[in-house]
Amino acid sequence: MQISRSSFGKTKDGQEVTCFHLENSKGAYVNILDYGATIQSIVVPDHTGKLVDVCLGYDSAAEYEDNGGHLGGSIGRYGNRIGKAEFILNGKTYKLAKNNNQNHLHGGPTGFDRRIWQYEIVTDGVVFKRVSPDGEEHYPGTLTVAVKYSFDDDNLLTLDYQADTDQDTVVNLTNHTYFNLNGADSGTMLNQFLQLHSDKITEMDHESITTGKYLPVENTPFDFRQPKKIGAEIDDDTNEQIRFGKGYDHNFVLTESKGLNEFSVAYATESGIQMTSQTTMPGVQFYSGNFLNGMLGKNDMAYQRRSGFCLETQYFPNSLALPQFPSPVLKKGQHYHHVTTYGFSIR
Repeated sequence: MQISRSSFGKTKDGQEVTCFHLENSKGAYVNILDYGATIQSIVVPDHTGKLVDVCLGYDSAAEYEDNGGHLGGSIGRYGNRIGKAEFILNGKTYKLAKNNNQNHLHGGPTGFDRRIWQYEIVTDGVVFKRVSPDGEEHYPGTLTVAVKYSFDDDNLLTLDYQADTDQDTVVNLTNHTYFNLNGADSGTMLNQFLQLHSDKITEMDHESITTGKYLPVENTPFDFRQPKKIGAEIDDDTNEQIRFGKGYDHNFVLTESKGLNEFSVAYATESGIQMTSQTTMPGVQFYSGNFLNGMLGKNDMAYQRRSGFCLETQYFPNSLALPQFPSPVLKKGQHYHHVTTYGFSIR
């Protein structure tokens, strides 16, 4: 793998943003920014051999600052939602920013995806690091975080997350890349196929806050145990959960087992590109881009509603309030380590 770097412009406060280009021996590549440890491009061959960029993103640092959607960003400290923007840890209540109705989303207004990370180029990738000080976005503990990106000759993109804390805290790191396997400039992804190895979701209320109840996917629009088009049942308003999410924006419960496990296969018949995903995490938020609103992305392409889909591996939303869910608490002296991979091939 060849790794190079170039300027990606500056933030509004004058900080230089660097783009890292990770290219394998076959010419496929990934571009990652130190702003937000953000995946800016994933460029892999289609069935004709043409290189296709399969993730949504922007062409400048300013656009990442100005636009919403968390495109490609590393999310922390806590990916997804925390109900009522507060949690209790060791008997103490921590009140967070309300940036999603009355709730807290993706680490707050200035989450990890809106920070410049330090970096280290290693033989097989780039490691992005940052120290989140005690009290940042009102979270307890000084958290030291590292995310390593590597991209091999088999077009396997690996995200390796590690973290340590000097006092008990909560950690739920994820990535918010929007995928479109026909290309970021190809319009909606509704005709692309998805398979999710999950037989239940976590129920959510009208504000997308988990209730603690599991719902079986069988005989519902959430049944992706066999491949089906993402758009097949995305607007089934007879299903309350679809109405609440305005499409798919739900946590799918993955098989409980140790190690790295395959959780999804997605593919596009037009490009022939298939993406196989693995994780060590217990859940994945499948989000169908319901709130993309026409912002101009790479090459001035307007990203309309449902131009891309996300597979955000995670602990379950609002899990601090629901002890029956896997715990996102990281205690002093413990080490946080999770891995997620996205592998690209031709179907």
